[in-house]
Amino acid sequence: MNKKIYIFSDKNKNSFKILSFIKKKIKPTTINKANLFVVIGGDGFMLQILKKYYKLEKSFYGINSGNYGFLMNKFSKKNLIKNLNKSNLVTINPLEMLVINKNNQKKKSIAINEISILRQSRQAANISIIANKKKVIKNLISDGVLISTPAGSTAYNLSVHGPILSLDSNKLAITPISPFRPRRWKGITVNEKSKIIIKNLNPNKRPISAVADNYEVRNAKNIIKKVNKKIKFNLIYNKNKSLQKKIKIEQLRKETNTN
Repeated sequence: MNKKIYIFSDKNKNSFKILSFIKKKIKPTTINKANLFVVIGGDGFMLQILKKYYKLEKSFYGINSGNYGFLMNKFSKKNLIKNLNKSNLVTINPLEMLVINKNNQKKKSIAINEISILRQSRQAANISIIANKKKVIKNLISDGVLISTPAGSTAYNLSVHGPILSLDSNKLAITPISPFRPRRWKGITVNEKSKIIIKNLNPNKRPISAVADNYEVRNAKNIIKKVNKKIKFNLIYNKNKSLQKKIKIEQLRKETNTN
């Protein structure tokens, strides 16, 4: 083993079993001495750890103990050491979200998968969307809208029929959630350099919340989003099981299901 690792484990039975096995094979070091963080859990737990520790500029190797685990690797007792030593590095940049709420307070957060704009009451959301100073849509009445990164395009974005984006596409997907007016609007893809502004056109009657992965700001009035190239997440994947390949598999699966 030529890597110094520190292990983060979610608090469930499957995670503890994997943690116990790894500790029999590898002696973990401290957070500061480690050059690789092993994260045992699901996608949600990985997102928490990435956001908390990305400033340490380490690499992250996820081991799935949850359900799907798109950001994670499949656990293998037989190939554990081999997978940790011979793996593929993927670097992704997050979305940065700035929210101004109805009290003109400013809240910031980052999102690896997507930023969700969601209706906050029984009333549908009523919003406008601008990308790079160009109006994408003047008035959208819907349950909300998603702005998804390529890494997150197979998650919530796919569930609301958004496009799957390749990691090297340099695109973001803007996808409506249950659009009512205009009913047939399918969304749009924009350059990742785009500055996206979403405005709540009726904040008093139709409140909305803005959610960056799992961080929520309620009563949002204006939401500004852009990719932050200064922040980098270094994710490690088993050889021949890279994030790019996982995305490609989902693209092929979607094409098959729609034919």
